[in-house]
Amino acid sequence: MAKIWKIKQSNERLQKEISRALDISRVCAQVLINRGVTSAEEARSFLDCDLANLHDPFLLRGMKKAVQRIKKAILEGKRIMVWGDYDIDGITSVALLTSVLKEMGADVCHYLPNRLEEGYGLNEKGAREAAKTGVGLLITVDCGISAHKQIDYLKKMGIDTIVCDHHQPKGDALPQRAWAIINPLQKGCPYPYKHLAGVGLAAKVACALTDNQKDILDKHLDIVALGTVGDVVPLTGENRILVKCGLASIRQTKKLGLLALMEASGLANREINARHIGYILGPRINASGRLGSPEDSLRLLLAETELEAQNLAKKLNQGNRLRQRIESRTLQEAVEQVESRINFKEHNIIVLGAPHWHRGVIGIVASRLVERYLRPTIMMTLEDDFGRGSGRSIGNFHLLEALKRCKDLLEEYGGHRRACGLKLKKARFAEFFQAINRVAKGMLLPEDLVPTLEIDVEMPLSNLDADLIDELEALSPFGADNPQPVICSSGLKVRTKTSIVAGNHIKFWVTDGRLTCEVIGYNKAGAFPLLEAGQTVDLAYSPSINNWQGNFSIQLKLEDLKISSDG
Repeated sequence: MAKIWKIKQSNERLQKEISRALDISRVCAQVLINRGVTSAEEARSFLDCDLANLHDPFLLRGMKKAVQRIKKAILEGKRIMVWGDYDIDGITSVALLTSVLKEMGADVCHYLPNRLEEGYGLNEKGAREAAKTGVGLLITVDCGISAHKQIDYLKKMGIDTIVCDHHQPKGDALPQRAWAIINPLQKGCPYPYKHLAGVGLAAKVACALTDNQKDILDKHLDIVALGTVGDVVPLTGENRILVKCGLASIRQTKKLGLLALMEASGLANREINARHIGYILGPRINASGRLGSPEDSLRLLLAETELEAQNLAKKLNQGNRLRQRIESRTLQEAVEQVESRINFKEHNIIVLGAPHWHRGVIGIVASRLVERYLRPTIMMTLEDDFGRGSGRSIGNFHLLEALKRCKDLLEEYGGHRRACGLKLKKARFAEFFQAINRVAKGMLLPEDLVPTLEIDVEMPLSNLDADLIDELEALSPFGADNPQPVICSSGLKVRTKTSIVAGNHIKFWVTDGRLTCEVIGYNKAGAFPLLEAGQTVDLAYSPSINNWQGNFSIQLKLEDLKISSDG
């Protein structure tokens, strides 16, 4: 399906102001405006990425009370349990906080639930284990904000709980029996930045505990960046500072586990960027938690010998390959279900289920189906008497709100606008499918189901040069809420016919008569008609400098193209 190009509205006045104040191009200034920058001062702050601009952790509501309780537990020799989540954000949070507590002399242990056996968050099994092993204080990281019953249960067992969670609370109701709650999204919290990942909050706790932000970040900024990128939180504000500086820390890391993982995944001696975390390192750390227990990933981050680190990195690599095979098989089966069961004239949301689908990969597969069909998608594993599922959404569809409107059919549900988890009785699967599609018809407009491409700037190809590309690269790291800039140029002549390289990529050359560039479309083979020399095209692309054997040239990463009618 052809994409609709949405070119951002140009703001000439603000462009000029930012361009003059920062001595940058009008194009770069407009991209900053497109990222929500509204003044020259904000633009300067965006580009500076200085750790000195991080906010005081004691601005977080509940931080002072939490720090006092943790220090009391350390002083009295009470055992502290750090309870995390089975994904990269939870794993890095546990690794950071347990390391810091041990350095402070605490008697500390951890708990990471098994995704398949226990599910997300606090549970009674772990609470009983905490009580059995003499835990006096439990700190949650990346979970806990909705665990009312579980925290009440822990209190009854004589265990105080500190909740450190970045997820949205459900309404105004917070766990009343928690000793302290650290969450910038809770009502009344004055903390200026609201989008820290779980590991970002864990780092704030560590900084507050030690009163030494520099030391904490010197030691642990690498895994803060790892968890922040891996959790796909907005790369704006403090997250942007933590990730930009954290990427430099990863390149210089002394952590044996990280070094071994980069070696095992082919990234040794590479200039690590956010994409490497998102597509190479992150999936390997997530793999163990997706398939069962996340303990191997945590052990890797805490590895103390090269041999242990190398063995664990190899094991995670193997686990990731197994995850890829399971995911590929599940995707194929899901596509077959879509083609045979979903009628896109009637169904605006895809709901699929099968008894043998692995619960650790259905969320990823749902994302693949969203990309393929541009429909919100829910995938469910139907086993025993229940269906347990994960959902992913498109831009204008609030998935959690849709689930709320079907809550009478559900046993459990949670999430946010773009992703969700749910549980229902298997006998109600068909009823739920019909109900949520009725809801979707009222929430989605026809234009919501047409693919769009957000374009930052329209300009002649010949305006591109190395200086402009360097300016745009300075806006990295790219990710959620700070995507790689996309430019469009019209009326370009194709110089060479399309060639297919490495099986799934396409290459060709274009010119506007003044500048000639190579275009590469990664995984675009079959997405567009093959071009012939002499045709005229409009291109949407992200520019970069290609260095091949010491020769530098401008290369355009293809996002979309349109063949001109006169081409």
